[in-house]
Amino acid sequence: MIIWVNEQIDPSGIIRACIACCDERQAQECHDSFESNLTPEQKQEGWVAQIRTVESWDEVPVNALKLD
Repeated sequence: MIIWVNEQIDPSGIIRACIACCDERQAQECHDSFESNLTPEQKQEGWVAQIRTVESWDEVPVNALKLD
C-alpha cells in the first residue's frame, strides 16, 4: 500500500500540519494547497511544504490527519 504524506514544516524542522491519505490525486491537491498557503515571507524564512510516500500507517507522523 502507498500512503501519501503531506507536511508543512517550519524553519526549525517542526511539522506544523500533516495530512496522510491513500489517494494520489487527493494528496497532490493537498500538497498544492499547503504550498500555495505559504506566504513569500514564510518561504524566505525556511518554511516548506513537502509530499512523500510511505508503505505503512505506522510510518505516518502521529499528529497527522489520516484520510482513507
